[in-house]
Amino acid sequence: MAGKKTKKSEFWRTDWFAGLFLILIATVVYTATDFAGGLERRFYDFASTASNRQPSDRIAIIAIDDQSVSNLGRWPWPRSYQANLIDLLAQAKAKTVVQTIFFFEPQKDPGLVYIQKLKELVGNPDPVLGNNEAIARTFAEAEAALDTDTALAKSLHNAGNVLLPSVFVLGEPQGKADSPLPPFVLAQSLDEVSAFSLPALRGQYPIDALGSNAAAVGHLNQYIDQDGAVRREPLLVNYFGKAVPSMALLAAMKSLNLTLADIRLNDGDSVQLGRLKIKTDSSAMMSPQFYRDREGRPAFQVDSFYDVVSGKIPLSKYTDKIVIIGATAAGVGVQFPVPGHPALSPAETIAHITSSILSEHFIVEPAWSAWVLLVAMFLVALYVVLALPRLSAGPAAMMTASLFLTLLLAEYGLLAGASISLPLLLPALVLITGHVGLTTKRFLVTEAGKVKSDEESAETNRMMGLALQGQGQLDMAFDRFRRVPASEAVLGNLYSLALDFERKRQFNKAQAVYEHIAAADANFKEVQQKLNRVKHLSETVILGGGSHPGGTMLLDGASMEKPMLGRYQVEKELGKGAMGVVYQGKDPKIGRVVAIKTMALSEEFSGDDLVDARERFFREAETAGRLQHQNIVTIFDAGEEHDLAYIAMEFLKGSDLTEYTKPGNLMPVSTVVSVVSRVAQALDYAHRQQVVHRDIKPANIMYERVSDTVKVTDFGIARITDSSKTKTGLVLGTPSFMSPEQLAGKKVDGRSDLYSLGVMLYQLLTGVLPFRGESMAELMYKIANEDASDIRIHRTDVAESLAMVVKRAMAKPPESRYQTGVAFSDDLLRCMPEIETGLSTTVHAQDSAMAFEKTDAFQSSGAQRPGSFEATQVSRGPDIEI
Repeated sequence: MAGKKTKKSEFWRTDWFAGLFLILIATVVYTATDFAGGLERRFYDFASTASNRQPSDRIAIIAIDDQSVSNLGRWPWPRSYQANLIDLLAQAKAKTVVQTIFFFEPQKDPGLVYIQKLKELVGNPDPVLGNNEAIARTFAEAEAALDTDTALAKSLHNAGNVLLPSVFVLGEPQGKADSPLPPFVLAQSLDEVSAFSLPALRGQYPIDALGSNAAAVGHLNQYIDQDGAVRREPLLVNYFGKAVPSMALLAAMKSLNLTLADIRLNDGDSVQLGRLKIKTDSSAMMSPQFYRDREGRPAFQVDSFYDVVSGKIPLSKYTDKIVIIGATAAGVGVQFPVPGHPALSPAETIAHITSSILSEHFIVEPAWSAWVLLVAMFLVALYVVLALPRLSAGPAAMMTASLFLTLLLAEYGLLAGASISLPLLLPALVLITGHVGLTTKRFLVTEAGKVKSDEESAETNRMMGLALQGQGQLDMAFDRFRRVPASEAVLGNLYSLALDFERKRQFNKAQAVYEHIAAADANFKEVQQKLNRVKHLSETVILGGGSHPGGTMLLDGASMEKPMLGRYQVEKELGKGAMGVVYQGKDPKIGRVVAIKTMALSEEFSGDDLVDARERFFREAETAGRLQHQNIVTIFDAGEEHDLAYIAMEFLKGSDLTEYTKPGNLMPVSTVVSVVSRVAQALDYAHRQQVVHRDIKPANIMYERVSDTVKVTDFGIARITDSSKTKTGLVLGTPSFMSPEQLAGKKVDGRSDLYSLGVMLYQLLTGVLPFRGESMAELMYKIANEDASDIRIHRTDVAESLAMVVKRAMAKPPESRYQTGVAFSDDLLRCMPEIETGLSTTVHAQDSAMAFEKTDAFQSSGAQRPGSFEATQVSRGPDIEI
């Protein structure tokens, strides 16, 4: 019984059950809310407009726009204006005219009534007053001018090809109609008793005088989705058994010289217009193709009403075209978002829909799409429930990502390529939800197990540490002790271990142990005194244990004799790099202070690689040593001792430029230009000596404010560190500053250094790098293919001349950049007058001055920190800027 209970309790904790539960919950939540539907609609808009379909060239749009209202007067206009336009289009022999302005009420000028009364009196004169024929004629002219409805009706009648809109209130009728359709609407409607089209309760129609003279009256109902966008067109509206066609359907019918008899309804499937088969859903609604704008031009050109009536646009443009008239002016009419467009007027929307009908450009959701959705959901459920629990984290992430992309790309490809709507976003969302939920569950369970495991293994690790310490394997013992939570017993073990490190003269390792103890309990025994002592000793015990040649020897009274490296006395450690340690040294014969950069070649290389690395080290050191320039760090000596290759070089005050690349700590523009100009001159000198730096970046430029000294460091080091083909994490340069040809592995020359200097100038001026990426691949792609953004986007006070210098320096083709450092420097110096006269302000001067003051105080205190003397740092691995 106990075993059965255990199995039952474990059942609820299994991954497959958790996956099934997540699938059910996600499906219910996504289908009960509009979250998935909203994403699906946005994805539909994006993918459907990616089609290469072209709009019909048989359609033109005339807009009542802001220009027209400004020139012809405030809206609404007298209907004679519309009559004038229709007369012009009739003269131009337009094929069909679609008018989207509603004419639901008569338009009577208030003075017209009095004109008619006066005309009646004149027509029936008083026996005493007599009759005045001239007055009667004037009254008749005034009546005709004021009766704009009659003028428009006459123009409609003469044109014979104008379509007018009606609009219906949609809904399911509960009884009989309030009123029948007007005869002019009824004449263009179809008998429809199968409930194929959308039902309507009541409608609004043009006034009789206009409707009876129109070629046809269609409905102008827009079907709005939940997010307010128009994506579908109701081709028919069913008013108590009479199906009224849409304006777009009538426009297509009239343009093809077809009649109502040529329309056939295929219930639940399509509407047949002559030979055109318009695919619809079960409610006679089509999903038209909304054409995207191309090359900055709209899918359909919109002409101004005023430009047409004033003769600015020739009428021949509209010959044999479908001309759609509508309002786009602010405050006149309404606009709706559609796929690919944030807002379209009804006239523009009809243009897209009419073009879709004529070209048979539809978005079709096949009847079997529901089955595909069910199959996709079933396969996702199988994967999450059965396959995902059996996969480890890496393969699971790759598989889930592949399935997710497959679903999205399938939907996108069908929409963009075949105009088939197959909604697969829901299973894609359920897939991601299941993966994230199951991964989270695994993590929580694993962490809970780790806590328990850590408690059980703490004592094991402590015992293993004691055993390793007894065997003299102190490093491995420290690693074991660090895994154990701090307790009195463990701290005692660590204290004993630190004493063992001291006995072996490994004071830097003893310091690490004491720091670990102090972090747990700063008052444990005399740990603070011990820590201070080993810190003092570790400054000079650099080259190994006491038995090592040149190692430190402790004399009576704990006095120390400092070791020698070649002819140099080693004073203290300055910092560590990826390939070795940097020390402060002194030439005892002449008292010169130097910086000594070391490389343990025998630890980094072996066999033939060691021979090659040693040869390259001295060859590159010799090459760098030949460079004698005021802005290049001086190399005094190079050698190899105690298995350490070393370079003795000029000891520099100040700090590297890295700290001045941060947005809140930038140097003044004039200082940046001065510094970079001198670096360019130094590079020009090196390039003339056939030496290419290959790793120009802020960390390799030293600057000392008090003496205004600039020094370029690390010539040749990048090539030394590349001598091993199997070494990882080392590259010929830092990726963010590398030129496109350097990234491509091509042979580089001095122009590559000048490109890197341009990137550094960009960063010093703005505090940001010109190219950033979330991965090495993305960063390399941007450097190779994309142009850097204008520097003034980040810093508007930079002079235009300086921005042009930065742009030229970072040109992709080497031949388009500066060809020499001196040319680069000259252009920078030419910018100085413009900068100093105020065209380029030093926005961050105060912050930078404070930073320089801090640097001076730091140097005067005698303290050192890693990176303070970048001239003494070794090359590091790639820095990817995110």
